[in-house]
Amino acid sequence: MNSRLLLQSLAIATLVLMLSACAAGGDVRKPIPTEEFLAAKQPAHRLVVMLPGRGDDLDSLKRKNVAAIIQESWPDADVILTGLTMPFYREGRASNRLHDEIVAPAQANGKREIWLIGISLGGMGGLLYEHEYPGRVAGLLLLSPYLGDDGIHSQIREAGGLQAWQPGPTQTLNSDTFQYELWRTLKVLTGNPKRARDVWLAYGADEPFRKPIEMVSSSLPSGQVLMLPGEHDWSLWIPAITRLLDQVTP
Repeated sequence: MNSRLLLQSLAIATLVLMLSACAAGGDVRKPIPTEEFLAAKQPAHRLVVMLPGRGDDLDSLKRKNVAAIIQESWPDADVILTGLTMPFYREGRASNRLHDEIVAPAQANGKREIWLIGISLGGMGGLLYEHEYPGRVAGLLLLSPYLGDDGIHSQIREAGGLQAWQPGPTQTLNSDTFQYELWRTLKVLTGNPKRARDVWLAYGADEPFRKPIEMVSSSLPSGQVLMLPGEHDWSLWIPAITRLLDQVTP
């Protein structure tokens, strides 16, 4: 898999299409920055791993009290906030490093129920993780996920929607194929009723990514999709986190 070419292309696309705020930095020579917040009720029954959006990092997640927001709804969950920022995606190994440095060690330490929450860029990161490691986490909570550019969206609409669209044989990920493989992952997830019940989605009524997100939302159970007032920012994502977690069946 040519992950480096994939994510170099992704970085360019994201710089053009995503929010105008500067991307958060990070030193890829070091481990992904993380901080763990233990559950109020021990032993914890599950683990939530938080993947930030393009403009956020570990410190900003901490300032926004994201762990406390999650544990208000899920007091039986440990939370790991991450600094999986744009430089790790540019490096071309974001999914592999997320697995090797965070998910696999947690599983080795006995965590059997791991959820990924991803915002914007992090939502796409959660889907790319599912592409590389299908079924390794219990579920995905996607908030305003970035889902590629207009070209692939037009192809899917012209085919009659996500379930009618045929992406062809699975391809090695590279700069030409990564969007097909991202949407293939969404097609597989939403087309499998057992797996679809573990995918939860929230977005804003004035969301810049609303149209592509709704190509996915229409293929999920309606109770797992939230459209809330708001745009592509924390005034939307904070209540969305709470409402999604409250709706997930324990």
